[in-house]
Amino acid sequence: MAASTDDGSRDPLPLLLVALTVTTGLVDAISVLGLGRVFTANMTGNVVFFGFAVGGAEGFEAPRYIVALAAFLAGAALGGMLGKALSGATRRRWLLTVAVVECGLLGAAALVAIGYGSERLLPATKLYALILLTALAMGLRNATVRQLRVPDLTTTVLTLTLTGLAADSSIAGGGNALWGRRLAAVLSILVGASIGTVLVIRTGLSLPLAITGLFVLIATAAYALHPASRIVAGKGDR
Repeated sequence: MAASTDDGSRDPLPLLLVALTVTTGLVDAISVLGLGRVFTANMTGNVVFFGFAVGGAEGFEAPRYIVALAAFLAGAALGGMLGKALSGATRRRWLLTVAVVECGLLGAAALVAIGYGSERLLPATKLYALILLTALAMGLRNATVRQLRVPDLTTTVLTLTLTGLAADSSIAGGGNALWGRRLAAVLSILVGASIGTVLVIRTGLSLPLAITGLFVLIATAAYALHPASRIVAGKGDR
């Protein structure tokens, strides 16, 4: 659970993670609709799609999933390295560092997307560069959020969140103390995916990628203004 500040006020870290969950929906919309049936945030979907490709299903290209999985793992490794390197720094410095890198990767993707045709997935160099950059960003995000260990707010995966929402409900005989947080996570991805779909259809990929990167940076900077962000990274996170 997220720690409280010295003055007893509540740590708004869960609110930051809910905000970041919105960007997962945005990235999923960008990747699935604009990069040819590939996820760069949801790796479970990629493994399944990879299986479809191996099985010979039409419209599923194995190289896309291999690149996405490899880039995601590289991003996660980077996130782990940053977490360890900044373990003695404040959470503010740690999360802002990650946000700047993530924003940079998404910003680079926004530039790469200029001149890219999502209808025909051409040129192929831009397609794979976009998969690489966005999967790197989301791998970095996942590794960072994992180290924060805020229950039911992974910002990308909802299967366990939905399971907890039902299994801990009053119908199942539970108290479901975290129902609000769980529902917020589900709705955040839904909202992000809806907004992302509208933006991709109407504007292409550059604008939603740029918006996603800026949103990550602004949301994290807003959290950095709160006294809770002065907590030393690792205390109350692990």
